Amino acid sequence: MSPVFGTDLFLTDALLGPAMADAAKPLLTYYDDATGERVELSGVTTANWAAKSANLLRDECDVEPGVRVASLLPAHWQTAAVLLALWSCGAELTSAPSSAEWVLTDAAHLDEALAAGAEGVVAFSLDAFGRGIPDLPDGVIDYATEVRPHGDEFVPWDPVGPDAPAWDGATGAQVLDAARERAAALSFSPAARVQSTLAWDTPDGLRDGLLAVLAAGGSLVQVAQPEITRLEHKAESENVTVRIG
Repeated sequence: MSPVFGTDLFLTDALLGPAMADAAKPLLTYYDDATGERVELSGVTTANWAAKSANLLRDECDVEPGVRVASLLPAHWQTAAVLLALWSCGAELTSAPSSAEWVLTDAAHLDEALAAGAEGVVAFSLDAFGRGIPDLPDGVIDYATEVRPHGDEFVPWDPVGPDAPAWDGATGAQVLDAARERAAALSFSPAARVQSTLAWDTPDGLRDGLLAVLAAGGSLVQVAQPEITRLEHKAESENVTVRIG
């Protein structure tokens, strides 16, 4: 179990647990070929960001077991952290923003998030330097600025077990089983270093491109806005063993 979590958080613990065996090893490496950005997170750093995000969601958004949360976020290291965070809180990820109580969005999808009619919206600038989004509408929480003061340890008020709804009605145990099945089908192993260009805006993309990698105990090199001619060089420099997308 990750040292930043103090009790049973079934799905988050199961997905992060393998990485904590060698917690300093890279877990998530994020590239944006359009901006030149490269960010690398170890297992510990990923767990810390997940914990900070969980504290934000619980303390400022009242996200707790049973709350439904939608994501309009791209494949990004912050997206990975906040998905782990919402499952830490016991929330259920929903593919339908109109049925969600909270919507997580980037700037490009802010209008769609506001139109969903949810109780609240958390906006992510996804800025490499941690800058927020200027001139947000009243009531919209700016993730980049609001997450900073939150602690990097998260202890839920109640344990989140395997039978808790986690994603579109599926329990945490069912989500984990599906991720492990896909990991086996894609030949992901604990030693796998997976380079992916998959988007996470569909269930298949999120399952194959993130959850299956974590469930297998592998590590991810996620490339956004990929320049195709540079993918082979990245694969060599990052010691990639499997490529998808």
